[in-house]
Amino acid sequence: MLTTLQTSYTDTRAGDLAWCLGGSPLPALAVRDLRLDRIGSTPPGRLAGGTLQLRLLGASHQVILAAGPGECLETVACLPGRQTPLPARVAKQVGGWEYEFAARIEELSPHVFAARAQELLALVQGHPYALAGVFPGDPSAFTALVAHGDDQRVLWRTWHAYPQEGRLVCTRSSLTVFGSTSEPDRPAGNPW
Repeated sequence: MLTTLQTSYTDTRAGDLAWCLGGSPLPALAVRDLRLDRIGSTPPGRLAGGTLQLRLLGASHQVILAAGPGECLETVACLPGRQTPLPARVAKQVGGWEYEFAARIEELSPHVFAARAQELLALVQGHPYALAGVFPGDPSAFTALVAHGDDQRVLWRTWHAYPQEGRLVCTRSSLTVFGSTSEPDRPAGNPW
């Protein structure tokens, strides 16, 4: 699902993004609710009945997963009082989940940036478990989320575009039911 957001940038630099696990839902500009048994590539198992909520914020994104062993809330946004840079990698146990997060920043020339932005927005627009919002004034200024999963694990990828800097912040997160060793298939057309 692709939408045009009716707001201007809140986070104007890639370096302003911070990561947080836990907390409360923040006001969202767009929300996409998904059932976990619909996004999985295998029959519903331990995640049956669970939900995944993709949320676009004026200051980037939140993902809320509620299933089986509990709830997990991830925020990547400009958070008041947070000056810590986005971590390159985090691994934690959260309730009955194994949570992993990774982030990287791509620095691209203006021409390459515009092409990459259009590639990612096309991926999201055609993906059944995605949400993207384009900020007004620049078609390359966007935040996008794509989800995928199986009966043991849920993955999501996000992209936060900063065309004025030529920087694209890419994140990859997963929640795995504790003790699972299955490796899920990667989403078709996955650019990372």
